Amino acid sequence: MQEITLRAYAKINLTLEVKGTRDDGYHEISTIFQSIALHDTVTLRRAESIELEVKGMEGLQRPENLAWRAAALLRERYPFPGVKIILEKNIPVAAGLAGGSTDAAAVLIGLNYLFGLGLTPGMLACLGERLGADVPFCILGGTALGRGKGERLLLLPSPPRLWLVIVRPSFAVSSREIYASWDAGVGGKDFVLPQEEEAVAALYHGDRQALVASLGNALEKVTCTLYPEVKAIKERLLAYGAEKAVMCGSGPAVFGVVPNREEAERIARRLKPKYPDTFITHTL
Repeated sequence: MQEITLRAYAKINLTLEVKGTRDDGYHEISTIFQSIALHDTVTLRRAESIELEVKGMEGLQRPENLAWRAAALLRERYPFPGVKIILEKNIPVAAGLAGGSTDAAAVLIGLNYLFGLGLTPGMLACLGERLGADVPFCILGGTALGRGKGERLLLLPSPPRLWLVIVRPSFAVSSREIYASWDAGVGGKDFVLPQEEEAVAALYHGDRQALVASLGNALEKVTCTLYPEVKAIKERLLAYGAEKAVMCGSGPAVFGVVPNREEAERIARRLKPKYPDTFITHTL
């Protein structure tokens, strides 16, 4: 095999709670991760060194890119000559959608196949944890309850298909800033927690209505306080007909749950003029 191409799927958090701080600088969280159809495309081609070509977004062709770092990390442990990574970007970066983490996951998975390394998904997930807290989930995909910093995963049943309109404002948000602001009490603590137990039960029963009712993100109050445009996006999505609007990860992107593709297209048409980064997608 000389070349392999994979889809790197974005994720949302159906629920997200912050439990406290950790000694390693991360935060203890409890979250339900969910893969969605929005994806980047990653092509890996045998080469003599590690090379990276990025299509669709500027400023990402650096060794700091998680896709590059994933290849370098794997080559340290399991030597192979090299690889050319061709990354076609669709997922916005620094948006709460794991755009970098899912690219790294695809590189680890693809290199395992390309060079016949024989690593299990669990072994790849352990390696991925060194790159970022979301990488282990992006390797496994689907629907999963994440604990610890997000690396301790319990696979859950997939939900009934949820059609989504995802809106990303024109600015990026630093996860480090949002979690530091959480620690500092920005936005106060008088927020409604997501209903994780109810969400898990709804997934096991295939109950779409109960699942949608249980969605939520405890970090929203922080991000919306620091970036009022995120709150404005939530309000627009609801005003235009979304059943629920929830921030993705630490933001700033927001997803709105809608009944069907037709409604998604209608709402997206109204939002696109103001928010060019508006996407129609669905859960996997």
